[in-house]
Amino acid sequence: MSLRLLALLALASPLCAADAPATLLAQPDKELVSDALTKDAKGAEWKIAKGKWERAADGIHVEELPADKHGAAGRVTTKLQDFVAAFDFRLDGAKSISISINDAKEHVARVMITPTSLRVQKDDHDHDGPEKSIIFLNQAQAFEAGSWHSVVLEMVGDTMVATIDGKISGYGSDELFKVEKANPGFTCAGQSATFRNFVIWSAKAEPKTSWKETSVKIAEAMKVAPAPAAPGAAKGKAAAKGKGKAAAAK
Repeated sequence: MSLRLLALLALASPLCAADAPATLLAQPDKELVSDALTKDAKGAEWKIAKGKWERAADGIHVEELPADKHGAAGRVTTKLQDFVAAFDFRLDGAKSISISINDAKEHVARVMITPTSLRVQKDDHDHDGPEKSIIFLNQAQAFEAGSWHSVVLEMVGDTMVATIDGKISGYGSDELFKVEKANPGFTCAGQSATFRNFVIWSAKAEPKTSWKETSVKIAEAMKVAPAPAAPGAAKGKAAAKGKGKAAAAK
């Protein structure tokens, strides 16, 4: 799977933005947001809702504050239609992080990462209404604490695709994605995570001509992607193992 996607990414070259990342779906156009997220970098206009956010030489350190009773959340105040977003992250003990995309009022989509999994999803857009979140990809994948990883998120028309480290991609489509989007940002549950090199480009309204073929290959890989362990599965195995040893001792 990874070799196939790496080959696709190697052939994919940005058409209009020389410093944009290689893309699978979108044709990057103009740079909209650029923030290295380091201490001395010129920062974008961020609105911090929850958590502790501290710029340092290696990026912005983010952690949830217990008093908030809510994960850390910060967003850039900008509007988006079709776009490409890229950034690097490092887990430093966090339970999960995400890049989250909203519209003017509610959540639209996100890419969520835990130490053991990757999730690409449409969000629940109306909470108590009929809409529900849709998980396009929920894949078991290890992200070791202290190691840097890259994310590229593309949204064009009714489709989103996320690629991690140029190796793993997941995508999905929904009519909701056609709305004008706003306030992209990061979340962090637990303590802590570091983000750096956050850049957003607008994208042309038309997907790349190679997207249809590329999407078929990604869909094939998604079908055989390993699923994350069910919550509590590891504890259950450990408990069963412990009982087995006790029985053997008897």
